[in-house]
Amino acid sequence: MKSTKNKIVYVPMAADYLHIGHIKIINEAKKHGKVIIGLLTDQAISSYKRVPMTSFEQRKKIMETIAGVWKIIPQHTLDYTETLQELKPDFFVHGDDWKEGIQKKVRKKVIETIKEWDGKLIEPSYTQGISSTMLIDGQIEQGVTPDYRRKQLKKLMGLKPIVRVIEAHNGLSARIAETTKITCGNEIREFDAIWESSLTDSSSKGKPDIELVDLTSRTQTINEILEVTTKPIIVDGDTGGLIEHFVFMVKTLERLGVSALIIEDKVFPKRNSLLDGAIHISEDIDKFCAKIKAGIHARVTQDFMIIARIESLIAGKSVSDALLRANAYIEAGADAIMIHSKNKDPVKLIEFCKQYNEFKNKVPLVVVPTTYNHLTEDELKDMGASIVIYANHLLRASYNSMKQVAETILENKRSLETDNICIPIKEVLRLIPHNGC
Repeated sequence: MKSTKNKIVYVPMAADYLHIGHIKIINEAKKHGKVIIGLLTDQAISSYKRVPMTSFEQRKKIMETIAGVWKIIPQHTLDYTETLQELKPDFFVHGDDWKEGIQKKVRKKVIETIKEWDGKLIEPSYTQGISSTMLIDGQIEQGVTPDYRRKQLKKLMGLKPIVRVIEAHNGLSARIAETTKITCGNEIREFDAIWESSLTDSSSKGKPDIELVDLTSRTQTINEILEVTTKPIIVDGDTGGLIEHFVFMVKTLERLGVSALIIEDKVFPKRNSLLDGAIHISEDIDKFCAKIKAGIHARVTQDFMIIARIESLIAGKSVSDALLRANAYIEAGADAIMIHSKNKDPVKLIEFCKQYNEFKNKVPLVVVPTTYNHLTEDELKDMGASIVIYANHLLRASYNSMKQVAETILENKRSLETDNICIPIKEVLRLIPHNGC
């Protein structure tokens, strides 16, 4: 039998925002033996909720200052089985809040595992009214700085197997992108970033997607989104215009806190890639490489990404042409490559990805499955994609709903019949922060 002082107590924690609840758990754990903190890694936290505000190394240094902590080890997953079987702790300590919610199944597995060596589960009562998530959400709701936001996309790409992005074309759609989340098993799913699309920005203004809406107007939309969100933003820069204009665009967007700018290799003014019958003229490779280099030279930080969008498959060219361009754009300094396709059968896209993955010198790959939307994120990830963009869905969804409401009012000469179509006004007020309700 181990004496009390030699018994091992395992305490898993994220501790992204250390508070009194964490101290209470550790103090309880100290009563039973040597405390080993299983500090969740950034990847582990990102697997079930938002990317941590502070890095593993920073959180570890903080935890090392707490009296009674004997050892700190990285906990790489939410499944504690492997760690427990290696340590065989006498006690496992966790707040009782995990009896419900996404960690309920994790708790059951822990109980089954520690039974193998007669380990005991200790569950101090949850400290009401405080949690890391609550504190972080409150802090984030106050807004983030441009520097903080700009860095987040690269951070996400380093932590997540695939980054999930959805378009927003105004402040309201941005709030939906920011706040929408669902629980699936042990995972909380949400959108990681926001796509500010040329198509949806132009369409929401009732204008064609032909680079008609200028940077000043686009910047106004971007600012509307920035003001009410905290997630990283990727901006659709069309062709980027003249090199001199593109340099100005880079400086403006980087200063605002945008994380990435995507430009496509078509001749100005472009036509929308999904428009039937449109003629798409590819830009000369050397000219487009010169534009990429000018953008790279103009940016101030390495956090701001310039992504080259390849339109070869849109223009009816070969996979070989797309691969040739990808290699050239990477050599020119592009931080990522976006491969675009409008074919429902993604055979050429798949072939591009297969050959692209064999590149010795490659950068992250971005895909936009608007037409080949039968492919899942897992399938796209297996193809080598790092970012998936749902590029126009919020705008497309809003059109049908607005048209239905307008027709219903005309038909009935009143709005009562639209109540089952429209969300309650209280929900609108809840979605918009600082409405005073």
